Amino acid sequence: MQSLLGRLGRCGLFLWSGWAGLTALCLLAALWQLGHEAYGDFILPSPAVTLATVADLLSRPDTWELTRLTVGRALKGFVFAALAGGITGLVAGYSPAALRLARPLITVLLGVPPIAWIVLAMIWFGASDGTVAFTILVAASPLVFVSVAEGIMSRDRGLDAMARAFGAGAFKRLTSLSLRHVAAHLFPALVLTLGTAFKVAVMAELLANVGGIGGELARSRANLDVAGALAWILISVAALIAVEYGIVHPVRAEFERWRAVTEPWGVKR
Repeated sequence: MQSLLGRLGRCGLFLWSGWAGLTALCLLAALWQLGHEAYGDFILPSPAVTLATVADLLSRPDTWELTRLTVGRALKGFVFAALAGGITGLVAGYSPAALRLARPLITVLLGVPPIAWIVLAMIWFGASDGTVAFTILVAASPLVFVSVAEGIMSRDRGLDAMARAFGAGAFKRLTSLSLRHVAAHLFPALVLTLGTAFKVAVMAELLANVGGIGGELARSRANLDVAGALAWILISVAALIAVEYGIVHPVRAEFERWRAVTEPWGVKR
């Protein structure tokens, strides 16, 4: 019961901290309105018009299906990138020689723009979900790899030696010490990876013509429908925010409960 109440309390604090995020979104809307008044409807429709377009799109059943398709592709690529980058980063963190070998490869992967990977993936996999998943994997997994490897390498060896002296095995030291230390490096990288996954998914859909939000953006571009394009962008961003703050941040809060002891009361995120 006490554990459940503690979780409910952390959820309440997390929701309360959302006021800061809403303030930032309101500021963005104000800047958007200024841009609309400066350049007009054709260049930048107003937030009110765009939100009306969003409401109209959400009233159609096919909009939810297209959004579900894009979110599913982005999450599939995100999971693949997180697992591949996390496992290889964990191995490289314990092996300095492997990390030295991997660093040039990571530089190459980060140096190639995602659009180039999309073109190659379209040749290799055709217009399919494999194109989207592969592009996200190659574009996003280096971020997770670097964060996990650096987290393992920067761990406190003294704590590891103390745990070994008290009889803790390798698996126990990994789960109770190393992974908790890596979490401080991993979750910021996961947030970036999730954002990259959504961006690359929409970009791949637009270029590969495989439906989803990217396909609707291509249609809006062809019709010069700026309000429709902005509406689909808002839907994509809203889906990203829902996944990030509905899944990633709550899991992070569970892993980093120790941070609450050192933080002052009030808005923390």
